[in-house]
Amino acid sequence: MTCNILPRWDIACSAVISAASTPPQNRPMQVQLIAQTPNPQQVIYGAMHQDYSSDFVGDTRDKWPDESKCGEIIVNRLLKGDRGHYGCIEHPAITLGCKGFPHSVTQQARTHRINVSFDIQSFRYTSEGVIEVATNDRDVEDVFYFRPVGHYKDRQGKSYEYSEATRERDKSRCLELARNYAESVANGMSEEHARDMLPFNYRQHFIVSFNLRSVLHFMDLRSKKDAQLEIQQLCEQIWPHVKAWTPDVAKWYEDTRMGKARLAP
Repeated sequence: MTCNILPRWDIACSAVISAASTPPQNRPMQVQLIAQTPNPQQVIYGAMHQDYSSDFVGDTRDKWPDESKCGEIIVNRLLKGDRGHYGCIEHPAITLGCKGFPHSVTQQARTHRINVSFDIQSFRYTSEGVIEVATNDRDVEDVFYFRPVGHYKDRQGKSYEYSEATRERDKSRCLELARNYAESVANGMSEEHARDMLPFNYRQHFIVSFNLRSVLHFMDLRSKKDAQLEIQQLCEQIWPHVKAWTPDVAKWYEDTRMGKARLAP
């Protein structure tokens, strides 16, 4: 199967990467909602209101607008026109579970530490999957990530075809490294030492928490079309959760910022 990777590489290559028709539990890479601040747009409204109120706004919570109306107020009074004062949107928080993303994604994502918290599967303690691959008890693609067959371009202008034969060669090499790892562990080497011989493409699960401002900043940086493909896929799976959580703010973001590589203030 050949696919044109940009811009919708995950849909075109649905045999390997998750697609809209693939049940979420069967996707090799997926993002699940763990927890989120309830009524986030009301929370932001309360923060905005307190900035300009001499009275304590908590005493009049029963008179606050509903969630949808608060979203409208946030967009019109705060977000439109780049008026700044984005501290108000730092109050709501969302926690997501991310499954099966390649190590390169975790390395890139963790560079964004401003109001973002990560806990990532450690290969000092979780070698079972690699050993199961080595003993043929688990498919190599369950534990290691390989891009779909197709034509690729990067931001440096490199253009190349990733063929089925090349992909199978890469899988064979990865399997051999997994066997070397398993042999070393069986002979008494520590996992933290043996992992040095693993390829960079092993899959890692992680939990990440954002506030609303930090997740928009993350989207600014990593959803743009010259970002690495796999972290674009992470953003594409994060976004529906943000959109369902803060629909009015998300609509404003889609209309004004998404994919434009503007940095959130």
